[in-house]
Amino acid sequence: MDHQDLSFHLARHVARTRFEDLPQGAVDAAKKSVLDLLGVSLAASGTIPAIKGVMEFVRAHGGSPHCGVLGFEDRLPPAMAAFANGAMAHCLDYDDVAPDGNHASSSLIPAVLAVAEFKGGVSGKQLITAVALGQDIFLRLRRSLHQRLDWLVTTVLGVFSATAAVSYVLASGEDKIAHSLGIATLGSSGTLEMRFGTGSDLGELYAGFVAKNAVMAGMLAAAGITGVQKVFEGQAGIMPVYFGNDYDRSKVLDGLGEDFYGRAMQYKPWPVCGIANTYIHAVLQVVREKRIHPGDIVAIRPFVGDFQQRMCKPLNERRRPGGAMDARFSLPFCLAVAAVYGDVKVEHFGTASLADPAVLAMTDKVTPIDDSAFDWVGAMPEARVEIDLNHGETVVATSEGTPGSASNPLGWDDLVGKFHHCASLAANPKPPATLVKVTDMLSELEGLDDATKLMRLICEPSNLR
Repeated sequence: MDHQDLSFHLARHVARTRFEDLPQGAVDAAKKSVLDLLGVSLAASGTIPAIKGVMEFVRAHGGSPHCGVLGFEDRLPPAMAAFANGAMAHCLDYDDVAPDGNHASSSLIPAVLAVAEFKGGVSGKQLITAVALGQDIFLRLRRSLHQRLDWLVTTVLGVFSATAAVSYVLASGEDKIAHSLGIATLGSSGTLEMRFGTGSDLGELYAGFVAKNAVMAGMLAAAGITGVQKVFEGQAGIMPVYFGNDYDRSKVLDGLGEDFYGRAMQYKPWPVCGIANTYIHAVLQVVREKRIHPGDIVAIRPFVGDFQQRMCKPLNERRRPGGAMDARFSLPFCLAVAAVYGDVKVEHFGTASLADPAVLAMTDKVTPIDDSAFDWVGAMPEARVEIDLNHGETVVATSEGTPGSASNPLGWDDLVGKFHHCASLAANPKPPATLVKVTDMLSELEGLDDATKLMRLICEPSNLR
């Protein structure tokens, strides 16, 4: 029996992987994820109030101006840049998502971009490989666990996948990669109370903490700092302490280096909690097909499983979210927005929409129905919604064909359109010609000799254009 801790297997995997080892699906997904994340981060820079506090913090703790900050013209040390860009990455809940939930990229990509810009000379192929490795490692660790409603595994496990990717960019050897994972244990934290609770900015900003910790772990290990040796499976490792040893190590190791799970990443059509997309699609589909107007609707009944129930209870509180992130995690509010506006956009979660009498009146018509058939076990569950109309008809809608799902994925052109809309909302919007150069550069990322050119282009000060 193999007695090596999982961390050593993962370190060996990272040290030995090259771009040529990646299947085309993993390459395509990595490029899509970078494009998607840059766009949603730019949108967050200009629409999320909490980013003002983040920027005040990083400016007060700045240092050598190595790395760009999306949506702003600041340049910061790598850890602070990773924190700022990571803080924006998940703000809108618009970043990519795994088929079984959780967000691999929102901490991974900001960390990788910061270290690549700091190091310089990191090729597009190396950047793609780092992202593909991080996505694969995250999904392997995530899928080794049963579905849980306690730890926020995006942060608890995401720090390890992001650290592994950072160490790849730094070209650390196998030993130092293993040490970086050991150091990353100090950044492995976070519970789902960040999502289930209300009134906090942390549900928006958490990826920044993970990205910063990943940069620190990778760079400290590269500088010779040693870390915990048995990261995951020691007597007080992550698996026994956090998860009671309720994991399947074969799901981490089987096919390692052959199958890269990031190929299955999904991209969101709407800026809400991933599982809400299926319900939104159901509502929008029937509203558009039957030309249902808001005044026609008497009641909306979404059928909800265990996780979705957290998005509905306490019902009165979920019907009146106090902030944008709470609104994105409120199923009644999301469905009300879809029914009233006939779409769901970033702009629909601003202050005006949160107080829109038409939307609030519609939230009062949303009554969830608990149904264990929609519990989240493995892949993200489907959705069912019933809508009562004022002439006595009840229409039934399902999530079949949800945009962004495995059966109806968003393509490159879809994501380019999403990027341009998001970039238009940035704190400091770039000219359309610059945005076209960015998307063109990303479409041919594997041919880029220095990935620093990407961040330089998108973060270039206005007076230099």
